[in-house]
Amino acid sequence: MWISSLVLLLLSATAEAPVSPPVPVEAAPPVMPADAPTLDAPVSVLLRLTIDEAGEVSRVDVRESAGAVFDRAAMATALRWRFQPAQRGESPIEVQADVPVTFTPAADPHPSPLPEGEGATTGTTRGADTLTPTLSRGEREESAPSFATTVRGQSAPPPPAAVGDFHIPIGQLADVPRNSASDLMLLAPGVMLANHGGEGHAETIFIRGFDAGEGKDVEFRLNGVPLNEVSHAHGHGYADTYFIIPELVDSLRITEGPYDPAQGDFGVAGSVEYQLGLKRRGLTASASYGSFASRRLSLVWGPPESSEANFVGLLLRQGHGFGPNRAYANAGAMAQVEFRVGEETRLRLFGTSYAARFASAGVVRETDVVDGRMPCAPGADSQFFCFHDPNQGGAGQRHILSAELQSRLRRGGRFVQQGFVVLRQMRVRDNFTGFLNDVPPVGELPRGDNTEQYYRGTTVGLRGRYSPGLTFLGQPQPLELGYLARFDDVLTRARRLRDHGGAPYTTLFDNQVRTTNLGAYASLRLAPLSWLTLRGGLRLDTFLFGVEDQNRPTSDRQGERIPEESIEAYGFFASPRLTAEVRLTPRLTWLTSAGLGARSSDAAALSDAELAPYARVTAAETGLGWRLAGDGHAYDLEVRGAFFATRVSQDLVFDETTGRNQPVGPSQRLGAFATARFTLEQRVDVQASAAWAHATLPTPGAPQWKVWEGTVMPYIPHLLGRLDASVRGDLTVSGQPVGWNLALGHSAIGPKPLPLDRYSEPIFLFDAAARARWKWMELGLSVENLLDARWREAEFNYVSNFRGPDAPASLLATRHFAAGAPRTFRATFTLYLDLEDEELP
Repeated sequence: MWISSLVLLLLSATAEAPVSPPVPVEAAPPVMPADAPTLDAPVSVLLRLTIDEAGEVSRVDVRESAGAVFDRAAMATALRWRFQPAQRGESPIEVQADVPVTFTPAADPHPSPLPEGEGATTGTTRGADTLTPTLSRGEREESAPSFATTVRGQSAPPPPAAVGDFHIPIGQLADVPRNSASDLMLLAPGVMLANHGGEGHAETIFIRGFDAGEGKDVEFRLNGVPLNEVSHAHGHGYADTYFIIPELVDSLRITEGPYDPAQGDFGVAGSVEYQLGLKRRGLTASASYGSFASRRLSLVWGPPESSEANFVGLLLRQGHGFGPNRAYANAGAMAQVEFRVGEETRLRLFGTSYAARFASAGVVRETDVVDGRMPCAPGADSQFFCFHDPNQGGAGQRHILSAELQSRLRRGGRFVQQGFVVLRQMRVRDNFTGFLNDVPPVGELPRGDNTEQYYRGTTVGLRGRYSPGLTFLGQPQPLELGYLARFDDVLTRARRLRDHGGAPYTTLFDNQVRTTNLGAYASLRLAPLSWLTLRGGLRLDTFLFGVEDQNRPTSDRQGERIPEESIEAYGFFASPRLTAEVRLTPRLTWLTSAGLGARSSDAAALSDAELAPYARVTAAETGLGWRLAGDGHAYDLEVRGAFFATRVSQDLVFDETTGRNQPVGPSQRLGAFATARFTLEQRVDVQASAAWAHATLPTPGAPQWKVWEGTVMPYIPHLLGRLDASVRGDLTVSGQPVGWNLALGHSAIGPKPLPLDRYSEPIFLFDAAARARWKWMELGLSVENLLDARWREAEFNYVSNFRGPDAPASLLATRHFAAGAPRTFRATFTLYLDLEDEELP
């Protein structure tokens, strides 16, 4: 027999604001271990629980042991408990509680209910839909004094820096079909992804009216480690998130716009941070097989009786691709472990290793597809999915090590210190124009425009932040001080390759780049009035660039010279940011934000002793946020919407002749978005969003406030819509409980403007998935592009010559595209192992 003691008293009062305690919603009693010794008297294990902002028990520590057998049983039980989270005002917060769990001899009677109104309650028994607290009188008197609960830190996630600052828990929306962790970015409004390079090439990101390329205008981080690669041969700021294992992504923070002082380099259109964690304990093994011989194997393990911060994951992917020259293979591993190194200090170690190789079909001329001139079998589908140049694709490796030390301080303060090392190597080959650009030696035919871009780099850095936990006039006034020190040592190179054999025949650039980025920021939150909160701060960034140009000419007007040259440059930028939050009602908030952001210079474009120019962005937005949650509701509904305007001092647009983005001068944007998410317990999760953006190159001499006038920028869709939905339930089949799930994803993309006043066709895509689970087995089926649309994932409009080196080049621009995947099926079999009494999803 068992007796459980779970004490939940009121939180310790703080000087900042009143706090409501967590409320148990699921607290199954402990089970006597099968290998437990015979008891003559009750045995208690004192646990310290960390109850996070979602009401989950994120960490369990043994404060007073009763032996390994009982300790394990008590910890395993506590990790299954669920709560309505503690709250300060209407914001959920993390708390810690010391809880005794008691095991009693089998002869002891069942505990009797507490008389109504007497004292605090511990322990629970489960009814049909609610949990009824119970505790015997003797246990109440004996156990209550040993309990303590304390508030730890401010609410998490922190208050948004703007309406467009989204802390997105993946939750049930992980059920929606997705190819990689990159697709999780679609959960933010106004985000579209495209890929012309194949499975393993970084996604082109469209966000907030920006064509952010593969990362030039979006700052990417993984558990605090920066992912953008400086002076990358394929594009400054290149950031590949394909290596991240989706099963290990717990949440994303997507900040659209430069409104948080913690945002650094490349935070022009915004920033994206992946937070890893594994809530499900035990071993989960998943194997998939689908169309075009796609194979996927994932293994993730969370050690039982430990928090979600401890995990190991392995992911293997391989397939032929949905058309010729699209085969791919990649493998990655991730691991994280967290140690307690003091009463209030934790050390978290994280590492990942990844390698990939992929082929690419690149882009094709639409006229050649329509006329059936592609080097594939006749037929509309064969021609649509064909290719011009088979020597396209790439390969890459990435290795990351990170150590993070977190310390909680008195009065809610916190100190975080992180060190990281990133090793990266990549080679990619593209051909956008065929035989248009090469100028061969006299008497020889053009050798082709295939471009090889190579990058090898090492990044080392430190990142830290400090919050002293200050109070003023009886209210918390969070002050945060932070810094970043980052050093990159990279080799970046681009060459032209022969059409036959792929040997390089000329070097476009070859640079050894060393960049040091030192940044610091201070942010402060003030609440001068009960209905008004001000948040903001200042960020300072400095860059020192050192470039060894190894592709200089061997002679000039003064005679012979060494074909190398050293260049050094320095840059400095200060960016203030401010947000005003007005609480119109307890649930309705009006936020207005403004800020400056910056993108550092590509070192390859600098001159010696130059004061390095930055691309500066000035941004502002205003909008409303409304949320209905808590107060006993079983559902959660959040709605947001805003208008925004931005101006960039130096923007970049894709240039097909170089295969990279090139400067085009200042740009401006005007836009709006709306998004809503509805959740119902663990059954229903639906999110929908719509966004509109108008991006232009301003007319020379026009006033800066006329953000709607000018030449329309190419490739940026004006309208974007997205729907993600998941429904879970359970039923009984032959007396056995079976869990089921249905999920749907839908993307609607409006026409994209192309160069020379052309527009692409709109795109409507539907993805669906279904799964069923019985005990520790689960079978799922997903379908992407459910309606089998023939869509163009990327579209361009320019001059090319793919007919051969001896064909006359046409000077007439025509449409080029990279084909999107057709309808794709995937079946998945999953095993959940090492779990005890886990409920169906």
